[in-house]
Amino acid sequence: MTLPASRPLYLLAFIVCVLLMGTALYLEHVVGLEPCPLCIIQRVAVILIGLLCLAAVLHNPKPRNGKRTGARIYGALTLALSLFGGATAARQVWLQHLPADELPTCMLPLDYMLKELPFEETLSLVFSGTADCAEVTWTFLGLSIAEGTLIAFVCFGVFGLMQVVRRID
Repeated sequence: MTLPASRPLYLLAFIVCVLLMGTALYLEHVVGLEPCPLCIIQRVAVILIGLLCLAAVLHNPKPRNGKRTGARIYGALTLALSLFGGATAARQVWLQHLPADELPTCMLPLDYMLKELPFEETLSLVFSGTADCAEVTWTFLGLSIAEGTLIAFVCFGVFGLMQVVRRID
């Protein structure tokens, strides 16, 4: 089986990232859904994956001396960012399925924590998630936003892994 060239696949991944961010911004600014800290981290991961895919499209690394080092680096970075975003989305999905009495308490606003707390402590609190992150306020096809985003990160991860292990075209 011959896989399509990497460049169109990276372009498709970039377009998916743009659509995901467009949807997130629509839900925030038109529908009125406020993103929780875990949602913001997932957005950052999507943006970074999108920028990486755009860089891969523009750079279009070619095999040299029978090696695909550049293409493998883009694939590995895509996989790493997907694992990071996927772990964050999985944490949020887990929080969404906890019983209400087991949810962590609400946290201080993110901007306040960044001003008043050490960065490491703020990061730890943000990644732990709270009851705010567990609230399901919108669904599509029965999936929460976090569940849909987790599926997207899994797809990006498979794509990145595919780019790492594929043979020279």
